[in-house]
Amino acid sequence: MEFIFKDEAFKFETLRAAGFAGDAGADIGEVIVTTAQIPEGDEEAWTAAWRAIAVRTAQRGESSLAVGDPVSAREAFFRASSYYRSAEFYCRTDPANDPAVRDLSRLSKDYMVRAGTLLDGPFREVTIPYADGEIPAYLFLVDDSGQPRPTVIYTNGFDSTREEGYFVIGAAALRRGYNFLAYDGPGQGAMIREDKVPYRPDWENVLGPVVDYALTVPEIDNDKIVHFGYSLGGYLVARYAAHDHRSAAIVCNDGMTTFYASYPPIPADVLTLIEQERDDEANPLLETMAKDDTNARWGLQNGVWVNGVSTFAEYVRSTAAYTLTDEDIHQIQTPVLLLEGEDDAVFAGQAAHVDAELQAANKTAHQHVVMRSADGAGAHCHEGAMYQLHQTIFNFLAETLR
Repeated sequence: MEFIFKDEAFKFETLRAAGFAGDAGADIGEVIVTTAQIPEGDEEAWTAAWRAIAVRTAQRGESSLAVGDPVSAREAFFRASSYYRSAEFYCRTDPANDPAVRDLSRLSKDYMVRAGTLLDGPFREVTIPYADGEIPAYLFLVDDSGQPRPTVIYTNGFDSTREEGYFVIGAAALRRGYNFLAYDGPGQGAMIREDKVPYRPDWENVLGPVVDYALTVPEIDNDKIVHFGYSLGGYLVARYAAHDHRSAAIVCNDGMTTFYASYPPIPADVLTLIEQERDDEANPLLETMAKDDTNARWGLQNGVWVNGVSTFAEYVRSTAAYTLTDEDIHQIQTPVLLLEGEDDAVFAGQAAHVDAELQAANKTAHQHVVMRSADGAGAHCHEGAMYQLHQTIFNFLAETLR
């Protein structure tokens, strides 16, 4: 789908940002005027333009709050949070040491918190015990009745944050009477930016503690906990479900079997060098890929950072650990919704493989839904078609949880 840019990476990220308009994560006019200022592939201009609209939007929220209009303030603060996330996205030359990464991410967090406190239902920042530290999270409740309710737990992908989770699925869940819990795990959001904790593939050891916490919240119905995995989160929640069976359903948006050498896609001859650990030969070729292609550059730079490695070749090798084996799939006992985008070439066929293995194991109810390009829903994670995404997910959950 052509949208504003011709650069594939910028085009997708603009569609992603604009798609959150339905839940106060964007205003289409603001997206258009912002992206009009950005030359194709200019990452510094991208950051500057999105930062500028975030600042102006936050100021509008302050003005609304000052005159006693908390609804307009809340909507502006939500948009500001989303725009600050977009502004930070391409700061990847040296993200571990770039103050803009920390500052823009903190502003995205700050405005999400300010918006959350202006919602009608209760909102809490919470910390969840994890290993030797803590997992930061947000808990959104439908209301203050104390009634236990079904709850969606949101798991980030390779590049998302718990703040984004509100626009992806959180607001939609709250409208339908579900509580919403969003967290940043290792390699994600605040855990990589503030605590420098990298990704790990054995996600049952991350999501397990999150479920432990959820089971202590009186407003959460322990029998109706649902996991939603966004992008790489589709692998992470499936990996969790293979080892921990305490939840009522999982939603893989999208279904995955492996992240290996997929983002960015690695040519076969370069992958051979990487697998043979001929990094002196592989790294210059990967650097050329990064120089010539925005998507490849961002994927490789982000991967080195969030996976806690030093070189592009090391990053590609490290992705092999993020693989769901057939044995893993056979261990899943909870109902599964496997989503797939018709245009998602990176993970093409992976959801179908998970579907086939679940059928072979015959242990759990599941659905495999391919969302179509003709409906505008064929992109990775169905960006730009959020209402269709939500309808598909919550129809599945309505049938499953009853």
